[in-house]
Amino acid sequence: MLIRRETDTDADAIRAVHSAAFARADGAGVPVEATLVDALRADQGWLPAYSLVATDSDGQVVGHVVATRGRVAGEPVALGLGPLGVLPDWQRRGVGHALMHAVLGAADALDEPLVVLLGHPDYYPRFGFRPAVELGVTPPQPWGPRFFQARPLTAWRESIRGEFRYAGPFDEL
Repeated sequence: MLIRRETDTDADAIRAVHSAAFARADGAGVPVEATLVDALRADQGWLPAYSLVATDSDGQVVGHVVATRGRVAGEPVALGLGPLGVLPDWQRRGVGHALMHAVLGAADALDEPLVVLLGHPDYYPRFGFRPAVELGVTPPQPWGPRFFQARPLTAWRESIRGEFRYAGPFDEL
């Protein structure tokens, strides 16, 4: 498996990853995650350095993660992470874990202070995430504090406090 930045030719494969990863059991409809990435690419919050794919030994895309510019108290001092998706046949094989470490490493190397996500409270703490309210960062909607989580990075400052806002397309969900 190789983790690399998304290229222009990966869009269809990324859409397919999220369609399969987030498919409903009854097969109805297109998961919002599949179209969300396309909308994020067209948004001013898009940051190409944080759109990463995992590929198999044949170069086929088997997973994807993206982080886009978020704001805390109106300041561009955070990343909103998601979606993170892995093809079903590749789940539970370390792909999601590798993608998460890669995107967090990239964010830290590029001096981002904070990564925020809405996710399962039993999964994301293994990557250093904790309830964002513990850092003084509040959700843009009344999500439970266990699910709205943040990961401070090396450039984190105590002064980063306030309401978090995701890139624009998240408001359309």
